[in-house]
Amino acid sequence: MNRRQFLRAGGAIAAAGLAPSIARASAPGDGVRVGVIGTGVRGGQLIGFLNELPQFSVAGVCDVLPFRLDEARTLAPESVAATDYRRFLDDRDIDAVVIATTFSEHGQIALDALDAGKHVYCEKTMVKGVDPALEVLAAAGSRPGQIFQTGFQYHSSPLYRRAAAMIEAGEIGDVVAIDCQWNRNGDWRRSVPDAKYERQINWRMYRAYSSGLVAELSAHQMDFCNTILGSDIASVQGMGGVDFWKDGRETYDNTHVVCRYRSGVTATFTSLTANSMDNYRIAVLGSEGSLILTTRRGWLVPEAAPNDGVDLVSGASVADGSQSNWRQTANRAARRIDAPDSDPTPDALSDFSAAILAGRQPASDVRVGALASIQVQMAIDAMDRRAVVPWQADYDI
Repeated sequence: MNRRQFLRAGGAIAAAGLAPSIARASAPGDGVRVGVIGTGVRGGQLIGFLNELPQFSVAGVCDVLPFRLDEARTLAPESVAATDYRRFLDDRDIDAVVIATTFSEHGQIALDALDAGKHVYCEKTMVKGVDPALEVLAAAGSRPGQIFQTGFQYHSSPLYRRAAAMIEAGEIGDVVAIDCQWNRNGDWRRSVPDAKYERQINWRMYRAYSSGLVAELSAHQMDFCNTILGSDIASVQGMGGVDFWKDGRETYDNTHVVCRYRSGVTATFTSLTANSMDNYRIAVLGSEGSLILTTRRGWLVPEAAPNDGVDLVSGASVADGSQSNWRQTANRAARRIDAPDSDPTPDALSDFSAAILAGRQPASDVRVGALASIQVQMAIDAMDRRAVVPWQADYDI
């Protein structure tokens, strides 16, 4: 049985009604009781957001590091605390799990949670490697009553949804290329209270646990490109290395990835750790205009733009200031996209709860996660081999 047959078999099982029952059915008006697995920096942030959303109740926290677990207890003092995530899987009063562990652990935890009948919110990138991605995809597909959301929060961002709608409506014409970057200036390390915790805290530096910058940063932008292009990936190539931070890390400190889609569009993804010029940016270039996106703001730059506007850097009026929603860039005026300027993570979590209560899969579903996971692995393979890595037919999902 090849991968595609395996996935179809999973769907047939679901259609036959053989998926396991969900531990505790949530109904409209009920809160979703959540166990958070992995309570480091991101897990702690998620607990904070969950505490602010009335549709959730943090019922459990789990981490293998004792001081991380202690921190989580202060954020969710009424929750059950555990060092083994399977403690939550046996608890029928917990509806869902949020997975925020090291990247390498996502796949097995997700499979175990699905087997236990839980809804799953799995932080990006969903899983490490092609085979685990297809395995989780098949497992989730065989359990349609369970909700699986991949934690690409920009998938839920009002700004990014608005930008996608503008592209679909043809406001920039045909998309011809996309240029993405996420640059920082710093070693990406976190302080370690004891040397014995080095690999557990700075897991992003080590190949056994992480795929580095591509998985942690560029994957968000890959997901957006996949969403707006609606086209299959043809090939991935790239270059990278440990060229600046000579500190024992194994994952690259700079990455340059080129993804070619079957539609003919090429998307580039750059991530640096030694120069933060322009930090985060996505530029979607169209035949009639461009969209420039940061994490929280966006601008439409028509090919034929009005002459008056506001300077992008200083904010000063270029002409009479009568159009304060226009900014000047490269001799063109850019119109600000009207969308909320806020962290989209609460929106993503709200999408998760809404999907659970409505009994429908979310926009950022398991297929979205699997596609980005495969794309990330292709990028790592391309950089390691210094080669063009083609999409394989048995990846088709």
